[in-house]
Amino acid sequence: MKKIIVALLLVSLFSCGKKEIQLPQLNETIIADVKDHSPIFMFFELNGKDTLIDVNRSNSISSTNWLFNIDKRLPLKLVIPEIQKLQAKKEKSSHKKEGSENYFTYMDKEKKTLAFLPFTSVEYKLKSFDEKNLEFYLLKNNFFRIGDDIKSIDKLNDFINKVSSENQSRIIFSFDKQMSFEKYMDYKIIIKNLDISKKILTTDKEFIY
Repeated sequence: MKKIIVALLLVSLFSCGKKEIQLPQLNETIIADVKDHSPIFMFFELNGKDTLIDVNRSNSISSTNWLFNIDKRLPLKLVIPEIQKLQAKKEKSSHKKEGSENYFTYMDKEKKTLAFLPFTSVEYKLKSFDEKNLEFYLLKNNFFRIGDDIKSIDKLNDFINKVSSENQSRIIFSFDKQMSFEKYMDYKIIIKNLDISKKILTTDKEFIY
């Protein structure tokens, strides 16, 4: 697949030693434009067979919206701990501006434009949730698991409608820590577009297992 360079942020990339980031490529635009922003970069690196993450937040300003430019090849096990640190740092900053948001950047592969997905309210947890909730485990290979059932991701909408009619519990989504950031973003779009026939209690917590 063709490499995507974050052209709109080229000046910042130069300051990071001309490294490039391959952004996730998705099929739709959630938000087309973000004003008053500053960038954070998470670069993909290899050291032998080991995948490493290189984080650069030198141009981030706590009073602005933060754009998280994350290489699509990075696994969640490396990305999420860095996001947690940055979320906490921004929340504790005395310069944080009311209403400032955090966004993931990605490419709309149909329009060939930069797009943004907000995640300010998401609270990441690096553990499994309790059994009192309907926990859907999203696997890295386009399948999901609930209990002992493993099904194709394209069955997720129907399955949620089926089990929700029999259960009033909250729905929790857990993501395989080995999946790529691009696959995670793909699942985020799928979850956003779920057409659920019954109002279900959900949570802003996401679990990485």
